[in-house]
Formats: sequence, structure tokens, C-alpha cells
Amino acid sequence: MNTNEQTDKHQTDENISAEDIQAANDNREKPKKESLLANLLLNIVVPTLVLTKLSGDEYLGTKLAIIVALAFPILYGANDLIRNGKINFFSALGIVSVALTGGMSLMELPPEYIAIKEAAIPGLIGLAVLVSIKTKYPLVRTFLYNDKFLQTDKVEQALEKRGKVTDFNKAMRNASIMLSGSFFLSSALNYILAKMLLVSEPGTEAFNAELGKMTALSFPVIAVPATIIMMGTLFYVFRSITRLSGLSLDEIMVEQ
Repeated sequence: MNTNEQTDKHQTDENISAEDIQAANDNREKPKKESLLANLLLNIVVPTLVLTKLSGDEYLGTKLAIIVALAFPILYGANDLIRNGKINFFSALGIVSVALTGGMSLMELPPEYIAIKEAAIPGLIGLAVLVSIKTKYPLVRTFLYNDKFLQTDKVEQALEKRGKVTDFNKAMRNASIMLSGSFFLSSALNYILAKMLLVSEPGTEAFNAELGKMTALSFPVIAVPATIIMMGTLFYVFRSITRLSGLSLDEIMVEQ
């Protein structure tokens, strides 16, 4: 085999190798997107119906109704963890929160304990976000400014080139305060909702109905306002990045 033939064969092998790699990447199974409908059904609608309609002695009874109702969000969250192949902070936290609610209800602890638990979890997250401002790794970067969504290396290079690193750090501090505010709001609303609705004795059909009502109202009363604040924070972060780096949103977003 002459030199030209060897060169052509080597180039062909390289091309085939590159094509094979590209094909493998293209055919790699992408993570399935979460279904909003399934999320709402399994985390809110089904548990609410079980607690409010099936807690009577002629159906499941109070304790079994709690177990069945809370099994749906727990299994949904566990399936989400398994499907994604890694631990999602909020999914894991949701499983823990639901398990605590179920445990307290089955132990027939006073409703005050559930109200405190409902407020404590988002409250502690909000506090952690604030405290993290003083560390090298503020949580706002984990939640809103990370490599999953943004080309952070490209952004940081542009910020250094324009001498805007200090201004950007100030913007991240403001975003941290805004983000913690969404968690503190969620904490306050959780406590108020639990105190207003959970008034019956634990272990009764009336208590289960109140627990179901609290589950149903948690989305419009708590999740929507907190999400609005979080989306406002996200808009502020993106606006700050584009303004300080001089890059457009299309230039900094990671292609999905």
C-alpha cells in the first residue's frame, strides 16, 4: 500500500470514527421531560381526592387513607430520582416533606407540629440562601446561574473583559435576597394555611378532609405566588447578565 492510499485510509477511518461518535451522541436517549399534568395529578389531585372522599370507615379509614394519599407523591418523587439518574434537591426534599407530614398524621400529633414543619422547610432553605451569600458558593448560582442553563465560562470571560465582575457579584447578591424572599413567603403562607385549615383532632375523618383541602390549596395559594417571585428573580439575573456582559440571551443560553 503506497503512502497516498495509507493517508486516504487514515482520513477515512477518522471520518468514520467522528461520524460514529456523532451518531452515538444523537441516538443517546435524552432525559424525558416531566409532565406537568402528571405532576399535578399525582402530587395534588389524587391525594386530595383520597383524603377528602375515601377517609370514611366505609372506605379506607383515616390511617390507610393517609398512607395511600401520600404514597402517590412519594412514589412520583422516587421515580423522578430514578429516571434522571441523579438526586434532584427539590425532588428529594419533597419526598422528605411528604413523609414527615404522613408520619406526623399517623402518629396523631397536634396540627401545630404539621404547621411548624410546613413553615420550617422553605424557611430553612431561604435562610441557607442568605447565609450562602458570605461563602464562595452562593446558592443562587446553584439554583439560577449554572452550567445546565447558561454558558457560565463565556459569561465570566465577557465580564472580566468589560471589568464588570464586581457589579455582577452585587447583582448576584441582590438575586440571592430576592430568591430567599420567595422561600420566606412560601414559609409564611404554608404556616398560615396549615393553621387555618387543620383544626380538627388528628386521626379523624374531618382531619383527613382538612389535610386534603390543604394539599389542594397549596398550589394556588403557595406555589403560584412563590413561583412568580422566583421567575422575577430569574428575569433579573438574565437581565443583569446581558447588560453587564454585553452578550445577548441567545449567546449565553446552553442549547438544549
